[in-house]
Amino acid sequence: MSTKSAKILKSHQLRVTSCRRDVLDTFLNKNIALSHSDLEEKLKENFDRVTIYRTLKTFLDSDLIHKVLDDTGVTKYALCHHDAGEDHHDHEHVHFKCDVCGQTQCIAEIALPEIHMPQGFVVKEKSLLVQGTCNKCSN
Repeated sequence: MSTKSAKILKSHQLRVTSCRRDVLDTFLNKNIALSHSDLEEKLKENFDRVTIYRTLKTFLDSDLIHKVLDDTGVTKYALCHHDAGEDHHDHEHVHFKCDVCGQTQCIAEIALPEIHMPQGFVVKEKSLLVQGTCNKCSN
């Protein structure tokens, strides 16, 4: 059992289960955005697709992960990088997808600019996907 994943789950007031621990460990080890099918492929020996889906939903609701824009239409998820209990953080940062390896990752250091919408428009979320070659593939 990963001590780090158990600590993170507890800090988000989530019960530590084997599926939650294994899904979180997968995010921690990969450090890229993952789709439900990516997780299912990795964890299919131990958990069914519904259990993995419910775990992702719980993580989203607990602000442990966030959805990531991708050009394929497949929903991907990435770990939020903040401490549990923080009053506020947002997911409005750049996401980068590599054209070579296909991996999508958060570039949290680059925040999205403020966007002022015309009257009557209500923004629910913003996202920006930058595509190119990542630092691992460009070498």
